[in-house]
Amino acid sequence: MRSRKSGVGILGMGVCLPEKVLTNFDIEKMVDTSDDWIVTRTGIRERRLVRVDQATSDLALPAAKGALGQAGVSAEEVDLIIVATTTPDMLFPSTACLIQRDLGATKAGAFDLSAACAGFVYALNLAYATIASGQYKYVLVIGADALSKMMDWTDRSTCVLFGDGAGAALLGPVPGGRGVIATHVGSDGRYAKQLMMPAGGSRLPSSHETVDKKLHTVKMNGNEVFKMAVRIMVDATRVVVQKAGLNLSDIDCVVPHQANLRIIQAAIERLGIPPEKFMLNLERYGNMSAASTVVALYEAVEERKIQSGSKVALVSFGSGLAWASCVMVW
Repeated sequence: MRSRKSGVGILGMGVCLPEKVLTNFDIEKMVDTSDDWIVTRTGIRERRLVRVDQATSDLALPAAKGALGQAGVSAEEVDLIIVATTTPDMLFPSTACLIQRDLGATKAGAFDLSAACAGFVYALNLAYATIASGQYKYVLVIGADALSKMMDWTDRSTCVLFGDGAGAALLGPVPGGRGVIATHVGSDGRYAKQLMMPAGGSRLPSSHETVDKKLHTVKMNGNEVFKMAVRIMVDATRVVVQKAGLNLSDIDCVVPHQANLRIIQAAIERLGIPPEKFMLNLERYGNMSAASTVVALYEAVEERKIQSGSKVALVSFGSGLAWASCVMVW
């Protein structure tokens, strides 16, 4: 268990990205849009897509193995597995249980967490709390989505935005003064209809009618989501940095949800944090939902934007509306 002198942080990370690349020029052949239109409005140039025979767990499992391998922790030592996803392999059982089985994590509890694009940071904050309380030692957190399976590829307002991917982080004890130092989560269900997949649940069960009306695909009010996302990004960053007892100027790297470049640019301007402190990769991957923040975090470490002792802020938002942020010392 964690000693009073230790912290809780990330011990290892892994990612898995599909091989197939879908560029804006490919999308030009599918819907009435252009590379210039997409780049100007989103900053996205390409995204990754799973194969027809792949599901979310096919991305999550290699990412999980990568995190355990980097941490040097065996699957049998994992106490809990949390998979943040809105595209589970099936409604039940949970994708986390499938990962638990395939990893051979014989003593681990497992469940899925649904907070859309905010899912990974939500799950990370929960994992931190369970370890800090002394309940668990090692918690595996996975953010994974295959949103290409839920797209209306005739709707240019949504199909240009999303991509598929997975990232995982193993949390456990770290030296004192390191790891997570503040967390924050929030939600506002009044705006639930602004970003949703209407059918497939108990409100609108699957039927010929729901399929014909394309109600099993992502629906979004882009203008409203944009305005709320900027406000949420700014507020959630300020709140968690204040909780950490820091100033915005103390943060060495901000890893935001990679939804839209214009959202991030507006947040940068309002926060007054230098742009070079922000980690961006949406140009190559688009919005990977729950995988977005964790993959960006992984790449920030690989690119040495984050080094030992760096103060890092993660901030994400998604359907719900839901948002989450945290500050950690790497």
